[in-house]
Amino acid sequence: MVKVNFVCVGKLKEGYLRDACAEYLKRLSRFCKAEVRELPERNSPKEEAEEILRACRGHVIALAIEGRGCTSEKFAEDLRALTDRGEEITFIIGSSCGLDACVKSAANELLSFSEMTFPHQLMRVILLEQVYRAFMINARSEYHK
Repeated sequence: MVKVNFVCVGKLKEGYLRDACAEYLKRLSRFCKAEVRELPERNSPKEEAEEILRACRGHVIALAIEGRGCTSEKFAEDLRALTDRGEEITFIIGSSCGLDACVKSAANELLSFSEMTFPHQLMRVILLEQVYRAFMINARSEYHK
């Protein structure tokens, strides 16, 4: 079973966000071994960079507004290609201050969900849902309509 890591700077403060993440992690458990690693927020993205990079494994995808955008179907296709190769995958969500340039350059790819800015805590829920949706698309489930 493929491993999918979620490296996230900052803790989820709201119970409803923790509940949503827990639900998607439970749903993901039938497709992969999913693990969230919360790292503490520091004074700047530069101070967070070293710990983020140490937590990364396999194919690294950093969420960044300047990253490439794609549809849910394309995301599912890309995820399938990685899982078919048996690659461990790490997604990175930075703090509210973003990611340091060295983290972005170390990533295999940069992914953007929108040109809009989302709270990084909410982005965790959105990312988990989209990864779950990708697995469901690849399983030819009716979840994605």
